[in-house]
Amino acid sequence: MKIEQYFDQTTWAKMKAFADTHETPFVMVHLDTIRKKYLELQKCFPMAKIYYAVKANPAVEIVRLLKELGSCFDIASIYELERVLAEGVSPERISFGNTIKKARDVRAFYEKGVRLFATDSEQDLHNIAREAPGSKIYVRVITEGGETSDWPLSRKFGCHTDKAMDVLLLARDLGLQPYGVSFHVGSQQHDIGVWDGALSKVHSIFTRMKAEGIELKMINIGGGFPAQYEKEVNDIPTYSTEILRFIQDDFGSALPELILEPGRSLVGESGVIVTEVVLTSRKAKNDLNRWVFTDIGKFSGMIETLGEAIKYPLYVEKQGESEEAIIAGPTCDSMDILYEEHKYALPLDLAPGDRLYWFATGAYTTSYSSVEFNGFPPLKAYYL
Repeated sequence: MKIEQYFDQTTWAKMKAFADTHETPFVMVHLDTIRKKYLELQKCFPMAKIYYAVKANPAVEIVRLLKELGSCFDIASIYELERVLAEGVSPERISFGNTIKKARDVRAFYEKGVRLFATDSEQDLHNIAREAPGSKIYVRVITEGGETSDWPLSRKFGCHTDKAMDVLLLARDLGLQPYGVSFHVGSQQHDIGVWDGALSKVHSIFTRMKAEGIELKMINIGGGFPAQYEKEVNDIPTYSTEILRFIQDDFGSALPELILEPGRSLVGESGVIVTEVVLTSRKAKNDLNRWVFTDIGKFSGMIETLGEAIKYPLYVEKQGESEEAIIAGPTCDSMDILYEEHKYALPLDLAPGDRLYWFATGAYTTSYSSVEFNGFPPLKAYYL
């Protein structure tokens, strides 16, 4: 990997100097990288409202930064809501984007001033009508394309087109405001064309709802924009050019309000996890497979290595002759193997105490880090 893909020489030198004085494992997040990513997304989608998906990294330092930049926030739980409100974010800049929520949490959001709710089922809609009367709702639909994303999201969330229209009609009958339609093409989506199919589906819902007397006003195209991991990806301007063309093809000059919910693409490349080798071993005298055990694993921030879905770029200071290795975490769980099929070439003389630097780890690392499995604490995080 090339460090300059992520940080200039001066920035990396400062980050490396900081890392050298801190005990592993930890993640350091470069806030100016997030600032640049947000401004780029804003420039590429000038007509859109950006709702940061707080679940990607809920650090107050990131919330403060994005609040100052004018971001709105996609919230998944009452706990995220309390954190964001504590930083002075107004409820008009918040959406309750989780379709799976308790009625009492809907009421809590409503009482705190939130008026925009996602849904995908009648039962949830009845809860919203009762606990958040008159609120705006948008229905999440299932889209194709999971096979071309690294982290699919369409199986658990959303509903099919016919169900979505039933929910929108019911929303009107329950006194709610049928406001729009949302979808998510899958996290780390490589195929830009998937947005085309999703938007065509949304356009058909808009058209059929209009025939029923319902004028929908908003499309939430979710996230899905990629971070730069090991596999090369298109940049955000390429994504925006194509997606805006798709929207124009379907809606012409009558463009609805547009919402984006980026998470990974905003914060992913800002982070570097610093870890060290605990030990190396082979399972037999003539075993060709070398195991490298580190002090971070699936349960302390690297859960997205599950199924080896996300392949983080890895930098090792030690140079010299190398061979591929299986990399595993420190816990007493056989599932705690980071990479076995996708092997990284690591120096043959790698020894306990040597450091490994996992790049593009600013998203879904601290937020997935477990508490006290085998007694290990959550992943430490520093915001630079």
